[in-house]
Formats: sequence, C-alpha cells, structure tokens
Amino acid sequence: MVGRLVGGLVSIRGRAYDRLMTPGAPSSEPTSISSIDPEDPALTKLFAVLLAGEFAAFYRLIDESSMAPDVPSRIAIARMAASEIAHFDLLAERIGAHGVDPVEAVERYRSVFDEYHRVTTPKTWYEALVKAYVGDGLAADFYNELAHGLPAEARAVVREVMAETANSQFACEQVRAAVQADPSLASPLTLWGRRLLGEAITHAQWVLAAEEEVTDLLFAGATSLQGVANFFDSVANKHAQRMADLGLG
Repeated sequence: MVGRLVGGLVSIRGRAYDRLMTPGAPSSEPTSISSIDPEDPALTKLFAVLLAGEFAAFYRLIDESSMAPDVPSRIAIARMAASEIAHFDLLAERIGAHGVDPVEAVERYRSVFDEYHRVTTPKTWYEALVKAYVGDGLAADFYNELAHGLPAEARAVVREVMAETANSQFACEQVRAAVQADPSLASPLTLWGRRLLGEAITHAQWVLAAEEEVTDLLFAGATSLQGVANFFDSVANKHAQRMADLGLG
C-alpha cells in the first residue's frame, strides 16, 4: 500500500496547492486506532521526525529574529523559540524512553527540515512574520491531522507538542496592520504564503517517502489515495483561513 500512497503524493500536492484559497476543503478521515499497537516502533520513529522538526524550528526562529525591528518583536520571537525547545525536550524524553538517542534522531532527519528552511528563507521582516505565523500553523495542522489515527497516549503527545507555539499571534497582528497601512504588500506576501504551503507539502512527501513504516502507520485506514488527498486538502484549507487572518485572503 505504501508505494501506491506515496506515489500519488505529487498529484495530491498540486491539488492542495490549487485549493489554497478555496474554502470548504474536506477534512481527512481519521484512521481507526483499534489496529495500532501503542508500542509500534513506527510511533517512536514518528516522534523522532517531530523532534528534528522542533530542533530546526528553534534555530530558524533564532536566525530570523535578527530581522526584528524592535525589542518587543525580538522578545515575541524568543518566546516562540522557547516553546519549540520545550516541545523538543518532551519528545526527547519520549524517544529516549524507547531507546532512541535524541542526537542521532536529529542528525537522521535534520537535512529535510534544513532544506525546507533554506528554500523559505525570508528576505524581509514581513516575510519572516508570515513564515512565523503560517509556518507554525502548518506544522500544527499537519501533525494534528495525523494525530486522529494514533493511540490515545501518542495522540496526546502529538497534540501537546504540535500546538501552535506561544505568541505567534503577534505576527498576525503586525502583518494585518502593515497590509492595512500599505495594501501593496498584500500581493507579494500572498505569493509568499502560497510558496510556504507548497514547500511544506513537498518536504512532508520526502519524509513519508523515506519512512515507509511511518506512512503505513499514519495512513493505515486509507484504502485509496482519497484519504491521503483529503488529508492534504484539509491542511490547505486551514492554511487559507490563516492567510485570511493575516489580511491576505
């Protein structure tokens, strides 16, 4: 099954990208949790992937905070980074209890996340704010969608770790105010938001293609590509709402 699912992800990416600004995308169907063993090694591998993502997100926020024009903005970014490292510690404890070295986990998966951040390096403070807000939301959306089908304990861990990080609302407020003051900012920032979604889906594909155990775990209840397509459509729909919150919808 995994080959069929991953093989269809490229066309699904295009579908989700096209639907970016279209409301009403269906939610993904939750996987039945009754057949998933809470001790399945694929769960630990999933948490290792999330750990590497938290590591990358922390350093991304530190790097991009240098664009902040004032001290309050730098404090807000620092609070977001603090949330990421707290999530990292929770995941490190979880995978460590299952015999996985957190450092080895970061080294195994960091290249995918580093590449995502490399190709989505903001050029302006407002691009950095859009990335902080919608990037934070995209991560939460991806993993909260995935959490539907996990055993209760694993689902609770994912939802705690992938809750939107503290203080991302400040980015939304700054972007909305800037666009209201200068409407010419709306078009380039909207395109930037589309790019962030496209790159996030592309890099999610890479992780799924590389880790067949994780793909089988997450999409075990999808009897066809429709379940996977609905998953990406739901992520795209939530992203569209987040863009609207920024005044870019």
